[in-house]
Order: sequence, then C-alpha cells, then structure tokens
Amino acid sequence: MASRRSARLAAMAAMASDANIATVAPSAASRKRKAATQAPTANGALEAPSTPRRRRIVKLDAEDPPTPTPDAVSLIAEEAHTQKPKPAAVTRLADPSRTNALLRSPKTSRIIASTPLDAVSPSKLRTSVKPTAGTTPAAITTTTANILEEACAHLIKVDPRMKPLIDKHYCRMFSPEGLAEQIDPFEALCSSIISQQVSGAAAKSIKARFIALFNSGSGPNAADGPADDNDGPGTRASFPRPEEVAATPLDRLRTAGLSQRKAEYIQGLAAKFGTGELTAQMLADAPDDELLARLTAVRGLGRWSAEMFACFALKRMDVFSLGDLGVQRGMAAFVGRDVAKLKAKGAGGKWKYMSEREMVEISDRFRPFRSLFMWYMWRVEETDVSTME
Repeated sequence: MASRRSARLAAMAAMASDANIATVAPSAASRKRKAATQAPTANGALEAPSTPRRRRIVKLDAEDPPTPTPDAVSLIAEEAHTQKPKPAAVTRLADPSRTNALLRSPKTSRIIASTPLDAVSPSKLRTSVKPTAGTTPAAITTTTANILEEACAHLIKVDPRMKPLIDKHYCRMFSPEGLAEQIDPFEALCSSIISQQVSGAAAKSIKARFIALFNSGSGPNAADGPADDNDGPGTRASFPRPEEVAATPLDRLRTAGLSQRKAEYIQGLAAKFGTGELTAQMLADAPDDELLARLTAVRGLGRWSAEMFACFALKRMDVFSLGDLGVQRGMAAFVGRDVAKLKAKGAGGKWKYMSEREMVEISDRFRPFRSLFMWYMWRVEETDVSTME
C-alpha cells in the first residue's frame, strides 16, 4: 500500500517538474533565431548577441522661400544697441520719397534727421499730397506725426478694399514712435547680410556673438534682446564701428558663426563706410534710384536686400519690391484670385503668383506710399477683403 502511494507521489512530482521546464524553456523558433544571431569565436564559443543600433531619423528644415519676407529681416530695423534713453519725440518734416528715419552716423554717432517742424518758415511748409480746396498749407503739412495717417487715407481713397486691412493692422514702422527710433545704417546692413539664408533665431544668435567679439567682458548673449526699461545707458553691448570690423581678421569674424562668404561681405561693407563711399548722410539724402545703385554695388547686397533696407531701416515710404514672393501672393489674393491654386511658372524657373507688369500697374496707383501698400500686402491673407468687392 505504502509502495503504491510512493509511486503515485513520485509520478506526480515528475509531472510537475516537466510542466515547469516547459514554461521556461525557449521555443524551438526562438532557439533558432538566437543561434542565427550568434557567431562562433576562435575557441568555438558563441558570442553574446549584440543589440542592433537604432537608426537616427534626421528631420530636415523646411526650405527657405527663394525671396524671404519681412520675418526674415526683422533685425534690420531694430533699435541700435547703443540706444540711450529716448528723449521726447520731436515732430519733424517728412517726405515719402526721402529718408524719414533718425540715422546715427556709424563713425561719429552724429544724428542725422530731417528738419524739426518748429524750425521751418511757414512759407516753406510742404505736403506730399495735393492740397484740397479750403485747406491751408500748415493744416496739411506732412510730418512724422501725421504721415502714417495721411498715407492710410491715400491708400483707402485709391482702393476702398484697403480699409479692412488698415483697420485690422497698425503699421508701427511708419508711426510717430517708429519714426522716432534711431537707426545705425551700418548695423542694419550687417544684420541684413547675417539674416540671409538662416532662420530668424539663428540670425539673432549670430549677431549677438558678432557683437560680443568687439565688447570685452560681454557674454555671448550680451546683445540679445532689448535692454530692460530700468537699465541705464550703456547696459547693452555696442555695435562695432566699421573701422573695427574692417581691421578684424576673417577667421575671427567667422567664430561668431558667419560663413566665409558672409564674413567677406561684412568686411567689405565696413570698408565702404570706412572710406566714405557709404555714409549716413548719403543714405539720408540720395534719391531712390541712386540709393539702390550704391547699395547693390556692395558685395552681398542684392536688390531685394537694398529695397528692404530702404523700407524698414531708412523708413522710405515709396519703395516697392517686385521680386518678393510674399508681396506677389498677397497682391494676387487682394485682387480676388485663389492663390492656393495659382502657381504660374515665370522666367528663370521661378514661381510667380502675378506678373511683374501687373504688379507695377496695381502698385503705381498707390504712389507715393507704395511701402505702406507693400507692408499691407504681406498681411492681406490674414484679413477678409472680399466683403469690399
């Protein structure tokens, strides 16, 4: 009896042992996979299987448009880094065909500005828009205080569809406060070169490092962003003078993140200011055609860059860029075309939303305030203008 019971217990124990082995033993398929991944070493032992490396997925940045829009040139018209506390704004005479910005000479820091209104004889007061019956010259004098209002009224008069755009978007650039900002033209043009073919964040970082090269004790972010309102003068790193940049080796300029070509462009621009070929006074006084010719003669400055500088930095109000894709697209939408389906291939393989001839015909109606018209064309798709048709 005891022997039969012992036999049963032994059989049960054997069955339990077989079940445990079955739960932990690898399957035949897994043994085959493991064996296939192991290679025998010189002594016949199998090497431990290696975990395959994960493939890195590199995300490519979206390509920049062939011609950037104002987002890419926001550094051009930012306040100069040597900006001191602002004095009370002085109302000055304004002219849409001339420079309306306060320019600081890069070499002497002298401020170049149009004549203050209170220093002009009443007999010499002028206006950019033909006077209407019953008005006096003094009532319609074009100044930094009213040129934006005057320009907006002119745009609406030419085409009422401009009204919803103007009501929705305030153009600070040509406002009294915008025209009171001081601009260093050398800094603005350097910023234009730095911004080419890079993102806005990258351009801002490179510019900060570039300024830090010429400011001992300044960290890499010393020039990054505006000074705090409570900070006194001199808290921001100053932008280098042209003669400093011209005397700096290219290898040192490149440590700021500039390419070889951009370093050459900036050094060549500094030489132009150093020799007096470019001056703040010339940039303030030159007619538009002469201004563009002088600027495009500088390596690294194409026509688009020169036009953006004239508009955003010099605050000239009758500049218009035919080559800007953002302006083309905005104008096509403004006249009621479906820009999502519109891509007519133009000369040189470039995509165009509207022919240059048509752009000229439309924009010429808005003289002498085509800069403001262009500014609004960049924003036309954010506003419904169809209700005005």
